[in-house]
This record gives sequence, structure tokens and C-alpha cells, in this order.
Amino acid sequence: MDTIFALATAQGRAGVAVIRISGSEAFEVAQALCGSLPGGREPALRHLRSSGGVVLDHALILKFDGPASFTGEDTVEFHLHGSVAVVAAVLQTLGAGTARMAEPGEFTRRALENNKMDLAQVEGLADLIEAETEAQRQQALRGMSGDLSTRIEEWRSKLIRAAALIEATIDFADEDVPVDVTPEVRDLLGQVRRDVAEQLKGFSAAERIRTGFEVAIVGPPNAGKSTLLNALARREAAITSQIAGTTRDVIEVRMDIAGLPVTLLDTAGLRDGQDEIEAQGIERAIARARDADLRIFLQEPGTSLPISPLDGDIILAPKADERSDDAPAVSGKTAQGIAKLVSDLEMHLLQRTAAAGLITHERHRQAMSQSLSNLDAAIDRVGSGPALYDIAAEEIRTAIRSLEVVVGRVDVENLLDEIFASFCLGK
Repeated sequence: MDTIFALATAQGRAGVAVIRISGSEAFEVAQALCGSLPGGREPALRHLRSSGGVVLDHALILKFDGPASFTGEDTVEFHLHGSVAVVAAVLQTLGAGTARMAEPGEFTRRALENNKMDLAQVEGLADLIEAETEAQRQQALRGMSGDLSTRIEEWRSKLIRAAALIEATIDFADEDVPVDVTPEVRDLLGQVRRDVAEQLKGFSAAERIRTGFEVAIVGPPNAGKSTLLNALARREAAITSQIAGTTRDVIEVRMDIAGLPVTLLDTAGLRDGQDEIEAQGIERAIARARDADLRIFLQEPGTSLPISPLDGDIILAPKADERSDDAPAVSGKTAQGIAKLVSDLEMHLLQRTAAAGLITHERHRQAMSQSLSNLDAAIDRVGSGPALYDIAAEEIRTAIRSLEVVVGRVDVENLLDEIFASFCLGK
């Protein structure tokens, strides 16, 4: 493959910039700039020079011999001063040689092709790069470290064993087989089925950690919804006034609550719309509130709204600073009840993520759902006796292939371009 290079750190001025080179000619390309490479893995300082001998920068050089590198190929990294001019000069010099600029995600794609990572780990790396909260970081690290891949390999080994036992029985159907393999096969299939089903149950929570929760603030006009949103966001995200119906559209604010990504939704006050625009805003408010993961209702006790609370929703009376009763209430204006509300939000969201599994992408869910379906069919065929063992063996093999799709062993070529397009050039 071509030798490639790219800036591995963010564009713009910084203290340090890293340029990465990978490929069969990586060492020769690097030597053309720095004169000589360090021996072994010890870093070394070198002057980088253009083809005309002009000094470009004084850089730290790191050399990685393949396959003991991120990509599995010979790799060199230049740690430069993070000047826009320095980076541009070094990239221009590299581009004039035999190497070419890497495409988005090409370094990681080579790591996949050279068996340094599997596809589930690649997706974990992509999630880690995008992580905004602590929960996202921890979840992405589990994926990148191969936790899901290890589990799938364990399931795969058990299913291969089960298929081998079944096929041995088929091969010796005309002879006396001294041991009945059915109990062991059913036990192996049952173990894998339970584990796969458990992971599928945790998919929704894991996906929410990755993509974020939506929490809608719902109530009648002038209940203090926008003021509450601003108090929770600690900035003026929504316009507030004493005029009923000020909020006409759904206002979104991204937050970090208990290490979880949360989008707060400030919705239009729920009442009969006074004009066409407000009516559309109310329709959107009801639709988004119904689709949200959690709702905060601001309403007077005993009143009703076009949308009813669900289990787990938080119901509070508005304007706690103006109340004389003992109803649970909150005030965005004075922050009364805000700490309790945040604590309740954290509790509800953490409860929902407690069962999060290792599968975090819809692609994983589809493949494992198919595998579960095949396992159910295999268990049923095995229970029907030796006459259906050939069908059971095929169901087991199909279940294995579905699991292999998750880690990229089979049938993923059409997904690779889409997955790697989300990576930056230096990854």
C-alpha cells in the first residue's frame, strides 16, 4: 500500500503538533526530512529540513517498526512546535515526496486490515474520540479495549464446540455413538443464548450513554420552564418574559449530568394555541415530550395537561419562591429546589444506565438479534431429536456468522467507508 502521512492533532495553533507517517517507505520518507532516525524506540531530537536544506523546525522523532505499531506498518511520528506555518511547511515538504496525504480514518483502517484491531474496537475508538462525558469515555474505552470482542470470541468458541458435536453425531449416524452429546450441546447453546439476550437487554441504555438522553421540561405557559432551563444550563439559553407563549419552538441545551450526556428541551407552554405559529409550537412540544427519555412537569397540583406523566417522570409545582403550600416545587429564578431536582435527575438517569451492556451501535444490535434468533431455532431443532441435527448445525453456523459480523470478520465491506468517513485525517 502507499505510504501515507497526515496531521494527527487538531488544526490550528497549539503547543505541539504531531504528524504521522505510515507505510513501507515511512522510514525513507522521514529520513529525507530529518537526516537519520533514532535507533530502537527511544525518541530523538532532529532538525527537519526541506529538500533544499532549509530548516523547517526542531522536532522530536519517534520510530515504530511494524508490526509493533498502531497501523501494523513501519511508522514515524514528528512532534513539532504547533505553529500553523511550521505544520504547513512540513506537510508541503512531505507532499512533494513519494508519500501521499492520508484519507479520513486511513490509519485506523490499516490497523483493522493488519489485524491490530477488529471492527468493534474501531467503533470504540471512534466513540472515544467523540466522547464528551465521563460515562461516554468509560464506555468507549471498554469497546476500544476489546471487551465486546473478547465476549464474542468466547461465545464463538462455545458455538463451534456445539456445532462440532452435532456434526460428529451426523457423521456417525449409522454407527453406535457411545456418548449422547445432546445435553452438552443444549448447555452450550443455552449459555450463549442467555449471554446474548442479556447484552441485547442492555442495548438501549448503552446507546443512550453514547448518543445522549433527552429530558423535556413540560408545563403550561408562564410556569417558569425557560427560567428553569437557564438555571440548569447556567446561562441565558432561552428568552424569558412575563408574556405567556414566549417560547414558540423547542430550545435544546446540551449538558453533562452525572457524567451522562443530556439534552434539555424547553418546550412551548401547553394550552390552546392563540395563533397558527403558537399552535405549531405546541404540537412540536407535545411530540418531543412524548419522545423524550424523561420529562420534568411544572404544573399546579390537581391540574392536567395534554400529555400525562409516565413512570419515572419528575412532577414539580412551579415558582417555589412564591408558594406558601408544601407541594414539591422548584424555582429557576431563585434556584430554590434546583439542587434537589438535579439530584433526582442524576438518580433517574443512573438507574436507567445501570443495566448498560457492551453493544452500543444499532449494527451490533441487529447482528446479535439475528444470532439470538438462530440460537432459538437451533435449541428447538436439537430438542426435536437427531432427525433435525443437520438443520440445527446450520442454525448454529449462521449464529456464529452473525456474531462474526460484529467484529468485522465477514460481510462488512459495505460498512467500512461509512464508518471510517467519521474519523479525522490523522486517525
